[in-house]
Amino acid sequence: MAEITAALVKELREKTGAGMMDCKKALAESGGDVEAAVDWLRKKGLAAAAKKSGRVAAEGLVGVATRGTAGAVVEVNSETDFVARNDKFQAFVAKLAELSLDADGDVEALKATDYPGTGRNAADELTHMIATIGENMNLRRTASLSVAEGVVTSYVHNSVVPGLGKIGVIVALESAAPADKLNELGRSIAMHIAAARPEALDVSSVDASLLDREREVLSDQARASGKPEEIIAKMVEGRLRKYYEEVVLLEQVYVIDGETKVKDVVAKAGKDLGAPVALKGFVRYTLGEGVEKEESDFASEVAATLAG
Repeated sequence: MAEITAALVKELREKTGAGMMDCKKALAESGGDVEAAVDWLRKKGLAAAAKKSGRVAAEGLVGVATRGTAGAVVEVNSETDFVARNDKFQAFVAKLAELSLDADGDVEALKATDYPGTGRNAADELTHMIATIGENMNLRRTASLSVAEGVVTSYVHNSVVPGLGKIGVIVALESAAPADKLNELGRSIAMHIAAARPEALDVSSVDASLLDREREVLSDQARASGKPEEIIAKMVEGRLRKYYEEVVLLEQVYVIDGETKVKDVVAKAGKDLGAPVALKGFVRYTLGEGVEKEESDFASEVAATLAG
């Protein structure tokens, strides 16, 4: 029997798009014959994943998971919303969210993580899911948060099942206050984040390039008024404060009551709970954000099919 080398496995993966463990097994079953291994994978329905890998996957699910002082969020894309309602796909995303708690926000580390009960890693299990369900899928991204003391709380907007939906948020609160009270506060803040779409935690963490761009725009607008430069500078700073209220979480008006800033809500919670509370971070994922979706022209597709 021929030696099953890494080069053979790589060649078979490139030919078929099948997972690494499936390729190794196919080569073992085929005595190291690559073409025979291709046929073996085709018979098992595993080589079909390669044909699907070029199709746009912008639907799917966002999944969240928490474990005391840690939390994680993951996005897994599919081609259609129909697949997002598939029980197997939902179980897969939920398990990935759980596994991502130990991946430190690294999608490649998550892909390399052993997927329980399969003998495959998460990336190869994804390939197996593609072959089984028949749609292209993509483990797009993951992120995690943790605190030394306190809680990481999650919220999913319009969840299809607990922990899975199209908008997922995790919030990290550091405090010695009781965990149940912190979770109540964290969930409310996560709901605010889902609605208000903040871009930064605090003023100091606003992207410098975005801030420079905003300052330039505001300066040009102010100069159009014809006022002196010292007045323009004050006008710009005033307008920047308004900008911060729009994009910075701690500066935003809390959507729950419509009048208090989030930073003041957190400060008051610390006084009420008898221990300081610090909002240390948040992550908000919206399904498919930034993914270019293909515009389908059904008539053109039919014409192309007939021509072919």
